[in-house]
Amino acid sequence: MTIFYDVFNGDADGICALHQLRLIEPRDSVLITGVKRDIALLEQVRAESGDMVTVLDVSLARNAAALDRLLDRGVDCRYFDHHFAGTIPAHPRLQAFIDTAPDVCTSLLVDRYLEGRARAWAVVAAFGDNLEAAARDAAAMLNLNELQLAQLQGLGECINYNAYGPSVADLHYHPAELYQILAGYSDPFQFITGEPVYEVLRLARADDLFRAGEVNAALATAHCAVYVLPDAAWSRRVNGAFVNQLAVAFPDRAHAVLVADADVYMVSVRSPLAAPNGADTVCRGFGGGGRAGAAGIDALPGRDYARFITAFEQAYC
Repeated sequence: MTIFYDVFNGDADGICALHQLRLIEPRDSVLITGVKRDIALLEQVRAESGDMVTVLDVSLARNAAALDRLLDRGVDCRYFDHHFAGTIPAHPRLQAFIDTAPDVCTSLLVDRYLEGRARAWAVVAAFGDNLEAAARDAAAMLNLNELQLAQLQGLGECINYNAYGPSVADLHYHPAELYQILAGYSDPFQFITGEPVYEVLRLARADDLFRAGEVNAALATAHCAVYVLPDAAWSRRVNGAFVNQLAVAFPDRAHAVLVADADVYMVSVRSPLAAPNGADTVCRGFGGGGRAGAAGIDALPGRDYARFITAFEQAYC
């Protein structure tokens, strides 16, 4: 008997990408996910020959060895992603839908694959990934008014907010649990108006953003800004939402938000929205990754703080 595995990032893009697929292709599956930065997920898959794995919104480059082992074992794999991929294997059991353009997210790739049959959720994901222009373009055929677009944006931002933190203990809901709640709603507006989970996330996000807004910038120029948040559960949760908020408020400026944890920092980087390039390059230089417009570093040693700031400034000066 074939066992199906759904492997997905715990942020809005990963959750909504899977939701779109399963609305159109319903299927019982083993769910494998985690916090946003937990992306080496294929190591957890115990599939055997004849099984099928669908991967959504996790870097192929970070999962290449595990993917090769699955393919060699006779497992069929579908891979949807928009992050730096490295070398994509040419293998008859692999279907790769990968596009690293800065105005694309994984849910928009799934939307292409499904020919728009669950597009509202792709719009939610694009807003959650801070791709407002792409979200609005995707929504054009849905004939939504500004209030409805704002509602979808708020939903995307709240789902995305729930994924940040170095461990599930920092989150309000485990991403698999949040997906399973979401899976009960084909219409995102019904989720917004009828699901208590949404209100929990909306209020918590607003409270955490208020705290982050009280922190002064450690560095601020016309071209880039750096914020260092304290070691706390709220700051670990909100760093992604905060850096996205900064990117929207100052679209010509690059931003880095660091969360201190003893002598290690968790780092989120956003390129200027007006020129979304370079974030992945900066972060890969310190063991991180991501995409051109948005990237991060899981654990930047304190000894590398000054070197990171220099590299960040040089990338965007």
